[in-house]
Amino acid sequence: MTDGTTSAVDTAPAGESVLSRLEHEGDIAADYLEGLLDIADLDGDIDMDVEGDRALVSIVSEGDDRTLQRLVGQDGEVLEALQELTRLAVHRETGERSRLMLDVAGFRARKRTELAELGAEAAERVKGTGEQVKLRPMTPFERKVVHDAVAAAGLRSESEGEEPQRCVVVLPA
Repeated sequence: MTDGTTSAVDTAPAGESVLSRLEHEGDIAADYLEGLLDIADLDGDIDMDVEGDRALVSIVSEGDDRTLQRLVGQDGEVLEALQELTRLAVHRETGERSRLMLDVAGFRARKRTELAELGAEAAERVKGTGEQVKLRPMTPFERKVVHDAVAAAGLRSESEGEEPQRCVVVLPA
């Protein structure tokens, strides 16, 4: 555009690149999380990265990750809540909605690997039987990973149902 405004594709404020906006989100999130770790008296280091269109922030421990497990909770429930609180902290500072992804002690990384395998296995089952496969209810993050794995296997999938019972259905070609 010639009027100095940003396009729909580049939603960063004028004069700021998408990369620098995402890095700024990561910095805000890191400050917020460092404060939380101090309050909770937990040891952890913050790693930041940018992947695609989102900031990735990880809390890692140089020693025993078991001390950080309280921030993950059962099946990632505490992690999901902590991610939402961190996104709110970023929103408060920037005025912009954040798609920041938070990981603690490698939980999401391990979960992503498991879910990609689940999606690939479901796709193979559908290819073998010709019938659709409905998976268990999943969070939006989990569904996205499965959808990507199914697409990589050459099939399509869709989400069905209402939260929190929304699940992925893998469809035959």
